[in-house]
Amino acid sequence: MSPIRTIGPFVLIWVLAGCASAQDPADFFRENCTNCHTIGGGRLTGPDLKNVGARQNRSWLAEFVVNPQAMIDKGDPYAAKLVEEARGVVMPRVAGLTPALAQSLLNLIEVESKLPKSQFAGLEISDRPFTPAEIARGRALFTGGRRLANGGPVCTSCHTVRGVAALGGGRLGPDLTQAFGRLQGRKNLASWLLAPPTPTMQPVFRKKALRSDEILPLVAYLEASAKAGGADDSAGPLNFFLLGLGGTAVALIVFGSSWKARFRAVRRPLVAGNGKGSEA
Repeated sequence: MSPIRTIGPFVLIWVLAGCASAQDPADFFRENCTNCHTIGGGRLTGPDLKNVGARQNRSWLAEFVVNPQAMIDKGDPYAAKLVEEARGVVMPRVAGLTPALAQSLLNLIEVESKLPKSQFAGLEISDRPFTPAEIARGRALFTGGRRLANGGPVCTSCHTVRGVAALGGGRLGPDLTQAFGRLQGRKNLASWLLAPPTPTMQPVFRKKALRSDEILPLVAYLEASAKAGGADDSAGPLNFFLLGLGGTAVALIVFGSSWKARFRAVRRPLVAGNGKGSEA
């Protein structure tokens, strides 16, 4: 028997462990953490992580990031403070975040904290009023009138915004009419667009990320939508239903006409044949 077969299960465990440990901490941070945290760019939903090791000891941080809710449930006062500062938002457990990877992430944060500017400082979004041209460009990107540079899907394939179009947008994702308010402003919204954290969007945009010159106009459009007020009026689904109903009616009429003609084409020879048979 081959040695590799004898120790096969152990080799498999070793290979799987190697794959898990091979996860690049920078890629993991970019895909899972930048929607709520920066390193040196200020608070988003969660705290700025620059020099976080000076605010709490490493073992506490490693335990917290792996399972935040467990730390909160234990009544830890620092964990409770973090939740309060985040306005009640609890950091979720991140799939694939092992204790070993947590240590690698803390190493990454320590290194990035010492740089003049971290690669995870986040986008710089001005407080100036957006121009009508920026809002219009954001609408074009949202509706597909302008293609995303990296080939990502059109926003309306999954989302809608009040008044976006006659048929509205998709319903796989939430209505984004008030997304600007829910995410508490420009910076949080921009960070969310830079690295969408949802299970549906994350794998789609991992290799097709939005560019900064696309994020800015999208933020402008969604801010304008929120300021306009209201929520989606659900006209899209009704219009889509009516369009589908009308299309079905037209299809039935066409089908009926073609089938009627086909029925006559078959019936006439049969009638003619029966007539000749009766004369004989």
